[in-house]
Amino acid sequence: MDTGTHVVMGLALGAIATLDPLVVQDPITTKAVIAGTLIGSQAPDLDTILKLRNNAQYIRNHRGITHSIPAILLWPILITGGIYFFFPEVNLLHLWIWTFIAVILHVFVDIFNAYGTQALRPFSKQWVALGVINTFDPFIFFMHLVGIIIWRYGAHPGYTFLTIYIILTLYYIIRFYLRGKVSKAVHEKISGITDLLISPTFRFNQWHVAVKTEEYFFVARAVNGEIIIQDKFENCPLPDNKVINAALKDKNVSAFLSFSPVYRWEIDEYNDHYEVRFIDLRYRSKGYYPFVAVVQLSLDYEIVSSYTGWIFSEEKLRKKLELIPG
Repeated sequence: MDTGTHVVMGLALGAIATLDPLVVQDPITTKAVIAGTLIGSQAPDLDTILKLRNNAQYIRNHRGITHSIPAILLWPILITGGIYFFFPEVNLLHLWIWTFIAVILHVFVDIFNAYGTQALRPFSKQWVALGVINTFDPFIFFMHLVGIIIWRYGAHPGYTFLTIYIILTLYYIIRFYLRGKVSKAVHEKISGITDLLISPTFRFNQWHVAVKTEEYFFVARAVNGEIIIQDKFENCPLPDNKVINAALKDKNVSAFLSFSPVYRWEIDEYNDHYEVRFIDLRYRSKGYYPFVAVVQLSLDYEIVSSYTGWIFSEEKLRKKLELIPG
């Protein structure tokens, strides 16, 4: 989920913690637990600082080890220890319990996005992505705001957010049902599917769809249950040639391929260089595919420049990255 949603979830969990008698009876423990749930709801996303290094490191590692099983166990200990340093009178066990729940909740809700997490590390580096909830879901965020407002006007915080989370549980079940209907409709429209990726959008009844068959890639959009084919590309395997082999050695391309399960590729040859582009087919915006990896090579197959990330126009790609003009 996005940062804002994780913040309101941390606050909501702190409110639910007021149902714990050992928390609510001690004002210091109450404050410490709310601090713990807020920090715990953000801690796994500390890897966002990798953006300061480069996009390749961020794409390869975001929601990786910081969302892993060892990290889930370590974060609450570190956060509890830090808070205990400032509030030594706090009930240490209950501070740890609620901080632990906050960290677990963060990783758990991230699994429902299309991006997913490597929550099974170190046992598996596979990305767990259920693809039923958008990274920012307006309904989920709105319900948390409703809870905060009701709390502000005097309602019991614990029971308020407990009720809201029951509603949100039903919402998740509905999202699974809708995603299942989309999957069924895609299989009815396209035969020979070898891989199907369905991603939620900002809109409740619209989904991104990327389909792989032995011969083609299909890019579609599901709108109110109707499957609309937007693009169709030949499924061509990567050729074994010097240009591709050199491009695959680039760190940005490597990061892209570790993250993107369905993509197509292009090779362009110019007078003084080659350009290889890898395009993620899961994301389509106004006829453009914004998540790419681009590498430019000299005629001697040396890497000159490369980039991976989100770019929404060709002009911005070349201007921002100062790549060789195409």
